Amino acid sequence: MSSTPDESAGFGTRAIHAGQAPDPTTGAVTVPIYQTSTFVQRGVGEHQGYEYARTGNPTRTAYETCIASLEGGAWGLAFASGMAAIDTILKLLSAGDHVVVADDVYGGTFRLFDKVLSRFGIAFSFVDLTDPAAFEAALRPTTRIVWIETPTNPMLKIVDIAAVSARAKAAGAWVVVDNTFASPYLQQPLALGADLVMHSATKYLGGHSDVVGGIVVGNDGDIEARLRFLQNAAGAVPGPFDCWLVLRGLKTLALRMRHHCVNAQAIAEWLEDQPAVAHVIYPGLPGDAGHAVAARQMRHGFGGMISFTLRPGGRSARDVVARTRYFKLAESLGGVESLIELPSAMTHLSTADSDIAVPVDLIRISVGIEDVADLMADLDQALS
Repeated sequence: MSSTPDESAGFGTRAIHAGQAPDPTTGAVTVPIYQTSTFVQRGVGEHQGYEYARTGNPTRTAYETCIASLEGGAWGLAFASGMAAIDTILKLLSAGDHVVVADDVYGGTFRLFDKVLSRFGIAFSFVDLTDPAAFEAALRPTTRIVWIETPTNPMLKIVDIAAVSARAKAAGAWVVVDNTFASPYLQQPLALGADLVMHSATKYLGGHSDVVGGIVVGNDGDIEARLRFLQNAAGAVPGPFDCWLVLRGLKTLALRMRHHCVNAQAIAEWLEDQPAVAHVIYPGLPGDAGHAVAARQMRHGFGGMISFTLRPGGRSARDVVARTRYFKLAESLGGVESLIELPSAMTHLSTADSDIAVPVDLIRISVGIEDVADLMADLDQALS
């Protein structure tokens, strides 16, 4: 009897079972790591579903099937990194096409768009997608994609996915949502009108800071065929062990995200009361500019990411990020351990000379699943 869950099964059930039936050869309950580069064929063109590991691998198929289920999509395609996933999506375009991009995006996304792909005749406009008038003004007859992050990185702006998707589709453009900060447990952009959703699987999906990967999920069969061709043609695919690591991480995604959200909510509220802190950005705070939209389109919580600035006269932001003990000074996010960084000098250094430069004193923290009292004590000693 198949262990594949039906569509009505809960998120946690699908995270453990979708695409992960027991191995038919041995009965292994965990999907095997098919560490092979090629597959024997019975005759020319007579294979058992797999020919060459760049094109497909059973471990990768299990991973792609699982994340597609969690995002409410018909298909998923895995890549070697989040940037490889983004690059492949943009290869759907041609010279002369135009992309509207949220004006607060990951520094690597900005670097790829502004410093690399713009040289191939693709135009990019970086716009505040929380401002309907600015978004409307940015649309062109050649606009083919609207690129959303929500919450954005690192200013945690909340973009109304449904509203932006409706206007983009009326203009004949696809909507792509980078759902890395939220994860499918908290937010499902396809259900809100997006055409594609992508993740840096390095972050919350993997969840243990031990793998680099990317994933794209969608429903449109034509887009799938074109992306699958590019996936194979360009070859920026993950190895089977990387797929297995993310698949393992997905099994506990719901549990981890609940803890990330509880910890982050408590720390954001605590930071608001600290005399050294000038401003806290977290969509779970009632006074946050994006709270109402986030409450409408997110579920179970508001994520594990917080950004904040300090009041003049106290410790500098550079000093604070260097003083924490449990919050490790490092790039990346979404792991079980807490991280702290200075985006302007680290993850978003590539935006320094642009119109979307990050404030130099902004601190970004990725709240892990440690005991929250220890995390608060750590921040307290760093700030005081």
